[in-house]
Parts: sequence; structure tokens; C-alpha cells
Amino acid sequence: MQSDLFQSKDYQKLITSHLANTIEFLFENNQEFAVACETEYLNFDPELPKDISDGFGATVLLILTGYTYESSKLEDGYFSFEAGFGEDNFGALVTLPLLSIKQVFVGEYPISINISRPSEEKPETDIVDSARSMEALLSNPENKKLLKKKKP
Repeated sequence: MQSDLFQSKDYQKLITSHLANTIEFLFENNQEFAVACETEYLNFDPELPKDISDGFGATVLLILTGYTYESSKLEDGYFSFEAGFGEDNFGALVTLPLLSIKQVFVGEYPISINISRPSEEKPETDIVDSARSMEALLSNPENKKLLKKKKP
């Protein structure tokens, strides 16, 4: 396999677009899904307790359903959502670069596969405060179609 080819900027741009388009398609069709991600690139706010994070392997499957799905969004090459972890359902905002997503699943079917990895260069972005993230997301009228209606 030509590993350099699949780590090139051109391929990374292509697969980032593909992952974003796939997730947008799932949003538009109100389809819940799961992502298998490289753990090293995940950011949790607040940080997960050590007993929970120590349970993760190099790759983790994150299932986006219910509130987690409803809170999910795409922004500037990143995917984020709110989720609960562990027995006590410890809540955190999870943010990850799209290129850290190795597979996207609908049910048991992998519908997208990525063999590239995020580059060492991290774009300057501030997705720490979910209120600021939502404000930034809503500032672009094109993004409003990506938001799902909250169920009462």
C-alpha cells in the first residue's frame, strides 16, 4: 500500500470532505449512527475521570443516539457532541477532528472507511464552550439545516 499517498494533504482534504458529507447526509435523513475513532485525538470537556478514560483502547466506538445524536454537530473539520460515560453517566462535550474517524456505521454496516490520520498541525479553533460553539454554528445560515429539532 502506498501509505504516503493516503497521508498526503490532497487525500486528507478528499476524505475530510467525504466524512463531512456522509455525516451531513445522515443528519439530513435523521439517521443515528456510530463512529469508530482514534482515542488519542479525542478531546473531552470536562476531562473524563481516569477510571473511565483508562478503559478506552487505541480505537473507541462511539454510538450517537438520543441526546448524543441531537447534540452532535460539524464545524471547521471537527465533529462534536455531548455524551455520558461510565456507570455514573459522566457528561462531557466530545470534540474530534474528522480525520480521527476511522469508520462510520449505520447499524452493523460500515458505510465509510478512512485510512488517513489527522496531521500534526492543528488548526486554530476554540470549541471548548458549547454555548460559543452553538453561537458560531448558528451564525452561518447554511448550518441551520444541519440542526435537528429537540424532542420535548
